[in-house]
Amino acid sequence: MRSLVIGASGIVGGYIVEQLARLGERPLALSRLPRTGGKADWLSGDLAEPARLRLPNVDVIYCTVEVGLLADALPLIANPDLKRVVAFTSTSVITKIASEIPEERELLERLADGEKRLAVVCAQRGIGWTILRPTLIYAEGRDGNVSRLARLIRLLGVLPLMGDGRGLRQPVHAEDLAIGAVAAAASPAASGKIYAVPGGEVVSYKEMVGRIFDALHKPRRIISTPPWLWRAAFTLVGPLFLNANVAMGNRMAKDMVFDAGPAEADFGWTPRGFRPQFEPDLRQRSA
Repeated sequence: MRSLVIGASGIVGGYIVEQLARLGERPLALSRLPRTGGKADWLSGDLAEPARLRLPNVDVIYCTVEVGLLADALPLIANPDLKRVVAFTSTSVITKIASEIPEERELLERLADGEKRLAVVCAQRGIGWTILRPTLIYAEGRDGNVSRLARLIRLLGVLPLMGDGRGLRQPVHAEDLAIGAVAAAASPAASGKIYAVPGGEVVSYKEMVGRIFDALHKPRRIISTPPWLWRAAFTLVGPLFLNANVAMGNRMAKDMVFDAGPAEADFGWTPRGFRPQFEPDLRQRSA
């Protein structure tokens, strides 16, 4: 077997490379910027320009970049050996598709459309496909979700929530997603299906934040605030955090919980509970 990891320089893609290496494979890894070394053979190229890609034959493609790009490129990059495609999107196509943020809504509409187009393209070519929809992804010090909250806690020593933060969450570690992706690619039962892949524990938003305080060895200083005050606070600190938006506050009271049963049954999905562990200075680690 030979695998191609598209988006291998990202968090989940990097863990996929590591997982394949543990299983004795040296995968191909596609990145827009030239890279060398590590546990993969690196290829330089842009999936948005598939006609310019010259890819060796592979049996499996793992894709962590926007699924619509793969749907468009697959007719040009597929080879006779290709048997499976595993692509990542997000459970946000369910929970945030009607977002009040236009840019966010547009992205999720593209993801939903890309899922449909990838399924059609694979079916036309007799390629098995699996789409994985993670919940809130984290990888200590490297992600834009849990680690962003950790940076804010380190900066302020306190974290304001809009309301009481009772909305339920299932944070999922990027390494578990990599393990699940490789298992899904090897499972005949997972072919032609879309799965939610949530973390192994359901916690309230407030408890999730509390465990981040614990991981940083800081006392839990969480303040419940009325919407007007939270929005005012966000206006001050929001610009410090890339891709943050005011709609985050409204969602703190919303449950975002998904059934892991189908993924568990079809490819043994068994993710860890939410107990993050941070390095003291939150230094970024390379993928």
